[in-house]
Amino acid sequence: MHAASREALAQVESYLDNLVQGSDNTVAVSAQTGTELFDVVDALDSDRGLRVAVAEAAAEPEQRTGLIQAVFGGKVSDSTLSVLREAAHRTWSTPREFRTGLVSLGRRALLRGAESQGQLGQVEDELFRLSRLLDREELTQLLSDKTTDAQRKRGLLASVLYGKVSMFTEALALQVIGRPEHNPIDDIANLVDRAAALQGRSVAQVVTAEELNEGQQAALADKLGRIYGRAMSIHSEVDPSLLGGMTIRVDDEIIDGSTAGKLARLRANLV
Repeated sequence: MHAASREALAQVESYLDNLVQGSDNTVAVSAQTGTELFDVVDALDSDRGLRVAVAEAAAEPEQRTGLIQAVFGGKVSDSTLSVLREAAHRTWSTPREFRTGLVSLGRRALLRGAESQGQLGQVEDELFRLSRLLDREELTQLLSDKTTDAQRKRGLLASVLYGKVSMFTEALALQVIGRPEHNPIDDIANLVDRAAALQGRSVAQVVTAEELNEGQQAALADKLGRIYGRAMSIHSEVDPSLLGGMTIRVDDEIIDGSTAGKLARLRANLV
């Protein structure tokens, strides 16, 4: 996003947080607001003229908010309408970035709902497990196929997730499949990062030759926290081909302490 859009998004995020956290039923308001924001994005995607008009920087803010009121008033909840009006009142660099901002706000609303229900950590872990599952299974090829209808993709994923994850995890995953910003795996991984960030943590993706127990994960989180100067959320998976040790990824940095990695470096030095 350009600077103006980043500033607008930050302002509306603050507004959204205050709105849902100040409501009598935070979980319900968060869930409804998040879901309806995605419905609004679908409506904007199908009407380019409307998408441009509600984010037209040359128009007065009152014109944009008035248009939002006229189009969506009575069709969405008061909480969703107020977030839309707040977003339309701000200045965005492009209509596309306004649309991207609404997607981000919808996701944030659902994550706040999970937080209010005491399930944000669970949602973070479930999304990580899902991203790894999609990375390994052929299912991801269909979900990434831009020629496949979004409803078919969502139906397929819903059948996989049904009864296995929380309500918020399912809602977030299904909307990602309908509108991937990059590809489903990257988009879901981004949600993992956002869930961790709302808890004041960064994500460390750890691959080990053998499964880590809770004590080992806690010790690793403490060590990485001291290295990076911030709390860490450990997400681990097992890959026996490492032979021993582990690899750790934090943001774009990869630490390879695996036996397989050491052997590969040794072979390279001998050439």
